[in-house]
Amino acid sequence: MNPAARRFRALGEPAAVAALGALQTLAFVVAGAWALPIACLALLVWRLNAAGSAGRAAWLGWCYGVAWIGFGVWWLYVSMHRYGGLPAWLAILAVLALASALALFLTLACALYHRWRSRRAGADALRFAALWLLAELGRGLVLTGFPWVASGYSQVDSPLAGLAPWVGVYGIGAVLAFTAALFGNLSEIMPGRRWLSSAALVLAIGGSAALGTLSFTSAAGSLTVTLLQTNVAQDEKFAADRMPDALQWTATQLLASQADLVVAPETAVPLLPDQLADFAPGYWQTLQQHFRSGAGAALIGVPLGDFDTGYTNSVVGLSAAAATLPGGQYRYDKAHLVPFGEFIPRGFRWFTELMRIPLGDFNRGVAHPPSFLVGGQRVAPNICYEDLFGEELALRFADPARAPTMFVNVSNIGWFGDSVAITQHLNISRMRSLEFQRPMLRATNTGATALIDHQGQVIGVLPRFQRALLTGRVVGRDGVTPFAAWCSRFGLWPLPLAALILLGALAAMGRRR
Repeated sequence: MNPAARRFRALGEPAAVAALGALQTLAFVVAGAWALPIACLALLVWRLNAAGSAGRAAWLGWCYGVAWIGFGVWWLYVSMHRYGGLPAWLAILAVLALASALALFLTLACALYHRWRSRRAGADALRFAALWLLAELGRGLVLTGFPWVASGYSQVDSPLAGLAPWVGVYGIGAVLAFTAALFGNLSEIMPGRRWLSSAALVLAIGGSAALGTLSFTSAAGSLTVTLLQTNVAQDEKFAADRMPDALQWTATQLLASQADLVVAPETAVPLLPDQLADFAPGYWQTLQQHFRSGAGAALIGVPLGDFDTGYTNSVVGLSAAAATLPGGQYRYDKAHLVPFGEFIPRGFRWFTELMRIPLGDFNRGVAHPPSFLVGGQRVAPNICYEDLFGEELALRFADPARAPTMFVNVSNIGWFGDSVAITQHLNISRMRSLEFQRPMLRATNTGATALIDHQGQVIGVLPRFQRALLTGRVVGRDGVTPFAAWCSRFGLWPLPLAALILLGALAAMGRRR
């Protein structure tokens, strides 16, 4: 190998592979760019095939993964530096450390792919898809999981989205990986048969689109809804001189709403109800009395608890019917907490103490909460990035008769500024609508406040960073998709089991050959 080739192998190839990982993140925010991850992943497979060893393949996979995850979640820097007060260098290092750790799942998958590849294009494409699926599941489940920018989310506007109600976002990612690997393995296919890769792509796209036309749910009444976008800057949320104005605007909109259901975002009321007397005497009591009188219903993001029992990030439901519940109101407590932001992993208290984030250690809510009943609809709240975990929302479908007819997500993405996190999170919510064929109502602090129908289409959205209301009529849905049916019973376990069985079958076939 000449010196120029050695330099490229040492520096240029890893940099080029990292660039591919970074480039594919555009598909998570740019409409119509769904083919980009297929192309980037095909080029990764091509370079893995040319790697001289499993160690080299692992190195390339790690470079791809770090760039993919790092560029996908760079906005964490905003929360840690601008609002958490970490020095810029430490915030950058923290994002890089997170991306580096999460990329280890792909690192192992790439090493095993190189070690086990058979140089038969079809078998190797299946092998890569199975390993890719296991790597994504590992990232999504281990240590509470962080599957943000999982590859399937890049396909929310593609024909592959038709697979969502069948196999969910991880299954879509596996089909994407299989298709990409076929093209990455073109050199292993005899020239006269390379059309098979194009045929497989057409089959995957056409078959997915056809499956997406099937409906497993039916209309089940409707609600008029109003969603509040409070637009409170994160560094002003707890400021004593700004809080009364924000609280007053929120209360005014809640009390004036004529909708069946009005929703205020995560921590729209940023104080415990008992603390409100210092800023707005009688505030919480006025809201309770208004909705208990039969004037519609409300879901309001508010922290609950006390020093002795601990605190929860919660949504309170107020209505005449909810007044008969224990405590006189419906309550949903966030169950899947954000590491460092809402709970402190063991051994990392020193890190969270460097940041100036209030209420950074919450108690967990129950994993299978009841729905909020409004106008014949079963409304299922979730808070912020909880809608990233479809397998946890699926638990609510174990009993079809009590399954939600619509979802509500209340979020505060103000932590991350005017970044791609807003669009990424909107598309995550759209994927949940596709998986369960349920509408999703998103009430957020700074955006994207939106109404999403059961087909994952945005039917109404507010401009970012504006204090405004979004009103519309949302049709609830009854029925259970295949994904909801199997995932509510078995969780995600059928997917890794299928991947392991496939890998075992491919190994057995290879030995026989």
